[in-house]
Amino acid sequence: MKRIYSYFDYQKYLRDYYEEKKLENEFISFRYMGKHMELDPGFLLKVIQGKHHLAKRSIAPVCKFFKFSEQESQYFEVLVSYNKAKSSSDIKLYFEQLMALRETNSRPVEEWQYSFYQKWYHSAIHALLSIYEFKGNYKELASLLTPSISARQARESIRLLKKIGMVRCEKDGIYYPADTFVTSGNRWQSVAIHNFQKETINLSAQALDLHPKEIRDISTVTVALSIKDLPEIRERIRNFRKSILMLENDNKPDTVFQINIQVIPLTNTLGGDL
Repeated sequence: MKRIYSYFDYQKYLRDYYEEKKLENEFISFRYMGKHMELDPGFLLKVIQGKHHLAKRSIAPVCKFFKFSEQESQYFEVLVSYNKAKSSSDIKLYFEQLMALRETNSRPVEEWQYSFYQKWYHSAIHALLSIYEFKGNYKELASLLTPSISARQARESIRLLKKIGMVRCEKDGIYYPADTFVTSGNRWQSVAIHNFQKETINLSAQALDLHPKEIRDISTVTVALSIKDLPEIRERIRNFRKSILMLENDNKPDTVFQINIQVIPLTNTLGGDL
């Protein structure tokens, strides 16, 4: 049985434990587990099925049943809160608490992927490596970004990109971007991407003062449309993004750009719901 630190879903941990113990002993049952966890067997089944969540008062008896250490019990308690969280801020808070409680040698790939979205320059460096021969000069690598970052940040970024398989170092000593993308079905991803989007939007605001208009394009339009037009707008933006990606094959790339396309409501919808 994997340790609790391997899980971001406490219900899956309960399910895996039951299934593993059932293979070892066919007489194991929800009645037996419920009795020792001070839970109704039927309620425990619904928790394992993902239909209900454990109440706070039930956490201590469950931890006692599993003979968790103090830190494992604390991790399990935060894990329950993380799985029950609804808002983006709460999901982010509890996920970061889980990362802090993990043993230093048991960081899963999800944590590294989460870290990827926390800073804009990780994706910028990943793209930059496709047009710049990087052989370990972190000071120069850092100076190529705008706004620039420190050599230490560049080093940590390369380390992270290598950890999640987005960068590889060949025998020639040159680092190349790998065709690996950060994808996951975990609930932390939407929160992490939300944070990444905020960072890149802030970069757009900085660009107004940082770069001359000859090397940037920031335009706006304010228009009254029907809320029913939003799916069509999304489709046109999707097609536009695809057309931009195709430009990578037309000319030799020499610059990394961040392209943000934003459609946001400036009023409440009149006479209807979203």
